Amino acid sequence: MSVWNYVFVKQIQQLELKLLQSDLAAHPELIDELLAENFEEVDSNGEIRTRNDVIDWLLHKDKHIQWTFKDFRIKALTDDMVLAIYSLHKPDCMNGAGSTRTSIWQYRKNQWKMVFHQASRKN
Repeated sequence: MSVWNYVFVKQIQQLELKLLQSDLAAHPELIDELLAENFEEVDSNGEIRTRNDVIDWLLHKDKHIQWTFKDFRIKALTDDMVLAIYSLHKPDCMNGAGSTRTSIWQYRKNQWKMVFHQASRKN
């Protein structure tokens, strides 16, 4: 992997972490910074969630959980869109349960915004 690709992968990974680990109730400006207006999610139960559903979850999530990424990678979909693929685990569950995640990030107006996310539970 080239240095540029490594830096780019880390940039997208940091955006994912920022969304998951920031206290969005204390920093609500991050919501519009990171989530596109047309954002949608398919949750781990296969339900389609709107941007507002996800924002509500993000505002009320446990702020003390420090999620751990595993096998993070990205694939270019177009010149301005990438797919992030990774496993996500709580620190106490590294060897088993967790989820496989995919996110589509689009570069708009000089910043990356998430337009789609899917979580698939692993047993």
